[in-house]
Amino acid sequence: MSNQKINAAIIGAAGYTGGELIRILLNHPKIEISFCFSRSQFKKKIYDIHSDLFGDTDLVFTNEINTNIDVVFLCLPHGEAKQFLENNSFLPTTKIIDLSNDFRLKKDANDFIYGLSELNKEKIKQAKHIANPGCFATAIQLALLPLAQQNLLQSEIHISAITGSTGAGILQNDATHFTWRTNNLSVYKAFTHQHLAEIGESILQIQSTFNHSINFIPYRGNFTRGIIATIYLKFESSLEVAKAMFSRYYVNSKFVFISDKNIDLKQVINTNKCLLYLEKHDNKLMIISVIDNLIKGASGQAVQNMNLIFGFEENEGLKLKPIAY
Repeated sequence: MSNQKINAAIIGAAGYTGGELIRILLNHPKIEISFCFSRSQFKKKIYDIHSDLFGDTDLVFTNEINTNIDVVFLCLPHGEAKQFLENNSFLPTTKIIDLSNDFRLKKDANDFIYGLSELNKEKIKQAKHIANPGCFATAIQLALLPLAQQNLLQSEIHISAITGSTGAGILQNDATHFTWRTNNLSVYKAFTHQHLAEIGESILQIQSTFNHSINFIPYRGNFTRGIIATIYLKFESSLEVAKAMFSRYYVNSKFVFISDKNIDLKQVINTNKCLLYLEKHDNKLMIISVIDNLIKGASGQAVQNMNLIFGFEENEGLKLKPIAY
């Protein structure tokens, strides 16, 4: 690519993922934000909604579409991205990265590439349309891909994972209201979470013989952001073999790291990292996976995909520091 910046648009820019994209792209050396679209907040300053950006930008929300754009990020609620693209068109050269679940499943027969770079990096580089993975799906898949590559997912998989309140979106409801969420935990969509479908498709992509149950219990957490997932399954080899397998799979990864010490959420919050930690208990392997649900689980991963598409360094604009305390 030349030194000329590419023009980016964010559709649905007033929400959590839209705000994270603005924060990242304002500091991305190769990007110029052309416009931030929001029907609910148009004419307002960006910092009227994302108050931490006061002093960083004077951009204003708009409800008009400029089609002369290099890349469009769709940060709309699930079900609305497909409708938006039916009602709005861009140049044939415009890249579209959707952060909803509207285009993630191959069974729906669309031309979107599933945007998990640790699985589909070469396809992403050639893609025009990207379906960004779900947040739970990202954390869980990164814990399973090295095993699937070696055809070692030979039993049921058991998962419990807890997410911060930002995972429920910015619109207020019982599951996001502070007085209900604080000092509280709850299970939701046990065994039926929508991310199970994309997890299953990715596993079958590299281990076509997999035919076991994936038992997933999601929790709503009483914190703002982050996902910690604990996965266990049968594994007959040693812990050292497992660690070597994971290290080989992620040897060239910019964002996935294998830790020898137990891990926690603060190590990844505000970053595009995924940290993995492994333990062996009898004939079971336990894998802990932690990510920031808004960055590696959403907006950061979307920028990672954009970097690959446009030939930038994969971690361009994503060298973010976690919080320490």
